Amino acid sequence: MVDVDPVTGLIDRPPPRPYPYGPRSLAALLDEPLASTPDKLALIDGDRTWTYAELDVAIERTAAAMAAAGIQRGSRVAWTLPNCAELPVGFLATQRLGALWLGVNAPLAAPEKEFLLDDAEVTHYIGTPDALMAAKGPAVLIDGDDWRARVAAAEPGRPAVSIDPHAPAAIAYTSGTTGRPKGAVHSQHNLVWPGLVTLLTHPVSDHERQGTALAHTILNMLILGSISGLTRGSTAVILHSTRAEEWAADVARYGITRTTIVPTMAHDLLERDIDPSLLASLEFVIAGGAAVPADARRRFVERFGVRAITGYGLSEAPSGIVRESPDEEISDTVTGYAMAPFQLSIRDENGSVVGPDEEGEICLGPRSEGDWAACWTPMLGYWKRPEATATALADGVLHTGDIGRLDADARLTISGRRSDLILRGGANVYPVEVENVLLTHPSIDEAVVLGIADDRLGERVAAAVVLRRDAALEADALRAHCAEQLAGYKVPDRIVAVTSLPRNAMGKVVKAELEAMLD
Repeated sequence: MVDVDPVTGLIDRPPPRPYPYGPRSLAALLDEPLASTPDKLALIDGDRTWTYAELDVAIERTAAAMAAAGIQRGSRVAWTLPNCAELPVGFLATQRLGALWLGVNAPLAAPEKEFLLDDAEVTHYIGTPDALMAAKGPAVLIDGDDWRARVAAAEPGRPAVSIDPHAPAAIAYTSGTTGRPKGAVHSQHNLVWPGLVTLLTHPVSDHERQGTALAHTILNMLILGSISGLTRGSTAVILHSTRAEEWAADVARYGITRTTIVPTMAHDLLERDIDPSLLASLEFVIAGGAAVPADARRRFVERFGVRAITGYGLSEAPSGIVRESPDEEISDTVTGYAMAPFQLSIRDENGSVVGPDEEGEICLGPRSEGDWAACWTPMLGYWKRPEATATALADGVLHTGDIGRLDADARLTISGRRSDLILRGGANVYPVEVENVLLTHPSIDEAVVLGIADDRLGERVAAAVVLRRDAALEADALRAHCAEQLAGYKVPDRIVAVTSLPRNAMGKVVKAELEAMLD
C-alpha cells in the first residue's frame, strides 16, 4: 500500500538516492555552468540573448518580482504565454521560490483553461489578455506585458528559501478515463533527470544548440527543450513556428543541433519542398508525441541525413522513458529500450510479472543496479485525486495502463494504448472528453469517439453519433459546439450518424466495428 494524503492526493515516500552526477534540484540547475562557463551563451530568443551569468540575473529578477506579487513556497503559478524566454526563466524562478509551476496551453478552450486553474487552485496567473479572461477564481491575474515591466524593475537577488528537491514543484495535466484532466505532480528531483541522462549517450559539443518550437506551456516540452539544454550546460534556443518551412529556416539560422519534433512536423518536412541543407546542422532529433511510421523514419534519414529517434513516454514519468537504439535498424514494431534510470516490467491483471514476449500492463520502476540504481521516482501523485494516485502507484511501481511486451533482450513493443488515447499530431485526445461535450448537444443521444489513421497527423478524431428522434446530422454545427468547449485539435474531423452503436454481450461498444464506418 502507498501512503496517500487524502486531501492533496500525493504520496509520502523516503527520498531516493541522488543522481550519479549533476545538480540535485532545478533551483541549483545553473550552479555548475555559473562556476565554470559564466560567459557562455545560455539562451536565445529571437534577437535576445543571455549568457549563463546574465540568465542567472534574469531568474533572480523574476523571482524577486514573483515574491513581490505574493508568490511563495507552495504557491501555484500558472502561465499562458506564446513561446518566449519568460517561460523557462519564470519556471526556474518558480523553482528557486519553492512554488509550483503550471503551464496552461493557449489553444485550450476557455472552459478547459478555467477547469485547470480551478482544479489546481492557482494562486497567480500570468498570461495574455485573452487567456486571463478564462480565470474566474480568486487567482491574482497579471498581464504578460505588465509582468515584463515588473521583472525589469525588480532588484536581482537569490531568494533566501531552503529548497526540498522532493517537494511538489510542477503540475502536468493529463486527461483520464473520467473525461476530466488529472494533474500529475512532480518534484524538482523528478524533472532534472531528462536532461542529465542524455549526457550518457550524447556528451555536450562546443557548438551544441538545443532548440524547440513546441509549446513551452506543456511541461514535457519545456523540460525536453530549453531546460534540457540548460541542464546539459549548452545553449538553449526558443523557436516560434512549427510550420515546416519556417522551422527549417530557423534551424539553419541558429545552427540547431538537437531538437524535438512531433509526427506532424516530420510528415510536413517530408511532404513539402524543404531544402535538406537547411537541416544540415541537426545531429540529434527526437520525434515524440505519437508514433511515426517506420517508413517515414527511413525516408527522413535518407532525405535529411539524420535519424528521427522515437520511443515511448508519459506525463507521469515525466517525459520519455524508452528510446529506440540508433545502432539498430529502424523497426516496424519494436519501440526501444528503457533509459538509464528505469526498469520496465510487464504485469498481468493480478500484478504479477510475466515472462519475455508475454503481453501485460507496462509498469515502471527505478533501476535496481548500476550508477542509476534507486535514483528515479515517478510523479508524487495526481493532485487532489488520492484514489487515482493509489491505483497508479500501487506495489511501488508506476502503472501506465498501456499494454505491451518485453523480448529476451528487454526491448519493448507496445500493443495497446491506454484508455483508447488518440494521438493527433503529437497532442493527446481522450475520447471521453469529446464524447461528454457531444452529449450536451440537444440533437445527440449517444456518441462514441475514436481515432482513425492519418498519414500526416498520425490519427484524426472521429465520432459516431446516434441522433435523437427527428434530429438531422449537422456536422458543422456539432463541430462548432465542440469548439466552444474544447481545444481545436480535439474537435472531430469526421462525424457520422448511425442508427445504433454496435455492442457486445456485456453492453460495451465494439469500436472495431465503427472504424470501417468512420474510415
